[in-house]
Amino acid sequence: MRTNPNIIVTGTPGVGKSSHCEVLARDHGLRHISINEVVKERECHAGWDDELKSWIVDEDKLLDSLEEEVKDGGCLIDWHACDVFPKSWIDLVIVIRCNSTILYDRLVARGYSGQKLEENMDAEIMEVLLAEAREAYDQEIIVELQSDTADDIDSNIERIDTWIVNWKKDHADAND
Repeated sequence: MRTNPNIIVTGTPGVGKSSHCEVLARDHGLRHISINEVVKERECHAGWDDELKSWIVDEDKLLDSLEEEVKDGGCLIDWHACDVFPKSWIDLVIVIRCNSTILYDRLVARGYSGQKLEENMDAEIMEVLLAEAREAYDQEIIVELQSDTADDIDSNIERIDTWIVNWKKDHADAND
């Protein structure tokens, strides 16, 4: 049995996944696993997509690369997708959302343009990642949180902090 939870923090680029993960990792001693970095550093890809300016993820290589790391728990998995990860690995799925006008400005500031900007905006507006989470995991472990402002992030962190503390308490009791 794990003594720390594994949490996916997902959402379209620019919604604040990494910001949430950095604070949670620091406050709870969890490992922030940025899948984008894992894909690049561990070569879990099948090449580079010049049009989208991103790696083409090899999901089998990615899962093989992470399997040992996540089995003991304590991981914050930060990625724009979640349905690739086995249900048995995951204790909580957090889908970070953002107002489309705010998200648009964030993505433009990052240098997104053309197809990549349109694709990410469509995914947010159409709730694609929320739908993927709902299809892949049990409803009771999915939480949708808004991340438009710094106050939203602070409120979200407090809520997740409480969840982590309660999860650890519940699982400490189960391990006794």
